[in-house]
Amino acid sequence: MALISLKRFRFYSPNTAASRSLVMTLSKSLNFISGQQKSQNYSSLAMRMLYSKVKSRYVFCRNNHVQLRIQSLSVNETMHLCEDPGNSPISDNRWMDEQMFFKKLKGLDTSKEIFKFLSSLEITSDIMASAALQRISEVEVDDNSLKNSEAVLENEVFRALCFQFEYESSKLSNTGLFNALQALIKLRVDPQSSLIAGLLSESQERLVKGQLTIKNLCDLGETLLELEGPSCATLEQILNHMQEKDIEMWSPIEMVMVYRMLQMSVREGKQYQDLLNRMNNVTLTIASQLSPKFMSIILNSLVVLRQTQAFPLVITLCKHSVKHVPYFTDDELVNVLEAFLYFGHCEQIFTEALETHVPKSIFTMHPETVSKIMKYCCQKIILSKPIFDAVAEVFISDADGFTTNQIAECIVPFGTLNYLPPSGPLLFGKLESILRAHFSQFQPHTLLNLLHSFVLIQCYPVNFLAKIFSPYFLQQLQAQPPGLDRFVTSQLTQLFLTATLECPFYEGPKLLPKYQVKASLMPVCSLDVHLLNRVKTGLLYLLKKRIYFASDVSTPYFYTVDIEIKLDEEGFVLPAAQCEEVHRRFHFLR
Repeated sequence: MALISLKRFRFYSPNTAASRSLVMTLSKSLNFISGQQKSQNYSSLAMRMLYSKVKSRYVFCRNNHVQLRIQSLSVNETMHLCEDPGNSPISDNRWMDEQMFFKKLKGLDTSKEIFKFLSSLEITSDIMASAALQRISEVEVDDNSLKNSEAVLENEVFRALCFQFEYESSKLSNTGLFNALQALIKLRVDPQSSLIAGLLSESQERLVKGQLTIKNLCDLGETLLELEGPSCATLEQILNHMQEKDIEMWSPIEMVMVYRMLQMSVREGKQYQDLLNRMNNVTLTIASQLSPKFMSIILNSLVVLRQTQAFPLVITLCKHSVKHVPYFTDDELVNVLEAFLYFGHCEQIFTEALETHVPKSIFTMHPETVSKIMKYCCQKIILSKPIFDAVAEVFISDADGFTTNQIAECIVPFGTLNYLPPSGPLLFGKLESILRAHFSQFQPHTLLNLLHSFVLIQCYPVNFLAKIFSPYFLQQLQAQPPGLDRFVTSQLTQLFLTATLECPFYEGPKLLPKYQVKASLMPVCSLDVHLLNRVKTGLLYLLKKRIYFASDVSTPYFYTVDIEIKLDEEGFVLPAAQCEEVHRRFHFLR
């Protein structure tokens, strides 16, 4: 196996605790040269490296990680350590300012470009080197796998960086240490390798010594969650350290990082509820300072951690989120809407902001965002014509981009809130073509909800009733939760009555009597109840006595009417309980 041949590369690592800097020179023939003072500090490292005669080489394993293999070093391959870049023989013009470095790094889109850029530098800080590793992980990792493993892991500059991080971990700054650790894990370096083990060991040592900031604690926590999951014992130490910190001094970004870590590690916040209570109280005071991204993350964390007692914070975040509506990304807006649905909160000013934003942005929104907006309107009983009309338009033009569940979430609210948009014929024509082409792809209960919503706005799905009433489809309904419960059979019965009463030309299969119910059992919204109560109050005022009208009356056609009034032949009102001499009946149905 050929020896590693590395281009000349120097690496400088600041360490504030020791007030010492480090430069590594790696060349084809590496020499361990230590000065008088440095020999005392680094002789043990040099002797250990010379004794073991190892060199790091990284290759892919079967488990898609990178495994550390050992290869002999020639005796004259050594490391040169310098105290400070200013004291090194390298001229100042070979050192690049960190801000310039990060600006240049951000503009590089491939690992090849990044390695070429690093090769042009002879001195770089550990923060800059770890940032380069992070950038490589951003551009080369796709769907949790490396796009081009060999080009990254066999690169001489990459191996030089790994070599340095492994053997000089104690000299790294906190930022360099944790950035490198996160990047290497994302690049699928084997967690059992001496490289990762050494960096983790150094991290845990600093944790015990109390040397880590809130950001460092969160970085370490996320790394351990990635490697070991929520059961990792060190996570409890990290969270205990966080509880000792002064929360009122945390910046918004630190607050967000801790929320996110708690969300990933403890899920339900019961164990650390005291910490969460303190965080929730402080977040109330900084809500106005939160960016759209931070607000979305915190709301999502409150949902996952089930912080139902933090309702004052939710209300405050909702009010401040209004100004961010035009700036939320699709994912961020989905998180905000899910939080408001979970906590049952609704603000008129937020709805108005959506009404302004959605029609202008609907054609660039992801289908999941569109469907979540409609779900929010449906559950909150918000009939917003600007939003509904815009959703109808985008669905007509781009329905193929929606999944079956998203289609149902977008269309069912039209029926639930009894609204037929101006583009209704085109909308339901598009739906019919989708159902014809993809009928079997819809889950049975999703399909039933969708078709039932049609009849609520007098759009009768006659072409699909034969399939709905077929024994095969009914078996599918029964096999999947919630099965054929009372609510489902009510939907089936209403579809059957639609075919019987509104579509007399329908000659397909009928719904078997055993699936029919005598009274409809449909959810009643608070708006409906309020309307019904106002009607009853008015009737009581007109008729003077409650005996002259009845409520919730079953009809021979299985419909249940909300109010029934009986009249005799001369038009006089009869008591509701009277069955003789009834000439006419007036029904009120929501």
